[in-house]
Order: sequence, then C-alpha cells, then structure tokens
Amino acid sequence: MSLSRIRDARLLRNDLLMIGFLVGLDVAARLLLDAPDVTPVAATALFAANILRVHALAVLVPIAAMAIADAMLGFYDFRVTMAVYASLALPAIAACLSSRLRRPLMMAPVLMSSSLLFFLVTNFAVWAFTPMYAASAAGLIKCYVAALPFLRNMMTGDLCWGLTLFGTYWLVRNIVSANAEKQTADTVGA
Repeated sequence: MSLSRIRDARLLRNDLLMIGFLVGLDVAARLLLDAPDVTPVAATALFAANILRVHALAVLVPIAAMAIADAMLGFYDFRVTMAVYASLALPAIAACLSSRLRRPLMMAPVLMSSSLLFFLVTNFAVWAFTPMYAASAAGLIKCYVAALPFLRNMMTGDLCWGLTLFGTYWLVRNIVSANAEKQTADTVGA
C-alpha cells in the first residue's frame, strides 16, 4: 500500500471517529438533558462541516443523531420529522456550500440563523401537519407564540454548544501544535 493511501485511510478513519463522537454527543444530550431544544445537534453539524476533510459527511451527523435518538424516544409525524431533520442539517449544508460560512467569525451568525430557520420551518410543519392548532392564520400565530420559549432555548443551546465545540477544538489544536513545535526545537537543538 502506498504512503498516500495509508495517509488517506488514516484521515478517513479520523473523520469517521469524529462523526461517531459527534453523533454520540448529540444522542446523549437529547436523551439526558432536561431542557428542551438545548442540544448540540445544529452546532455539531456546523462543527463537522468545518473540521471533516470530506465536508459532505457533515450532513450525516444531525441525521444519524436524530434518527438514533428518535428510535429511543419515539418517532412522530413523518412530515414534521423530515422538517426537523432537514432544518438541523441546514448548518452543515450551508457550510459545505460556502467556505465563507466556515470562517470562525461566521459561527455565531450561522447558528443563530439556523435556530431561527428551525423555529420557522418546524413550527410551520407542526401547524400544517398536526391537529394541534387551527388551520388558520390565528392557529399559525398561536403555534409560533407557543414555541417562543423553545426558540430561546435553541438559540442559547446552539451558541453555547458551538462555542464549546469550536473553542475546545481551537485550544486542543493550538496545544498540539505548540507541543510539536517544542519537540522539533528540542530535536534540532540537541
């Protein structure tokens, strides 16, 4: 096996391990956290799009996490489920389509936009596809008003999880880089 193939296999393995970690984090948070919608799912989607070598694999993170957690928690209306899954995959899709959205300064705006879009799309789906609210403009408004606390939770969760993921990654990467430079300097100086 050639050196480049070994390197490519190792990089793919690292990406798959990261996907597994992020999916596990999402599932654990959905199952264990008591605050509705304060989950890392949108943040891990954006994070995955930023660090995976094959950016398109980032879409697997929210979809797999939601499917696994929903299998344990119980599924709901298929049409609402599709709206939820698509909305949570949106940060990964957007970052895959535009390298500008993968810049560090774009993390907060992308996550806040994702939270707002999730709120608009999923609550519209709840209104349109379930009997919870009247099929009228008043019913739609009532649906959105009832969901406002969840929007606050989602925005808070997305920002906190995003800062935690990106901040930890940046810190670990800089520590590893500093250690590598120190070892190189020690080797050259010896």
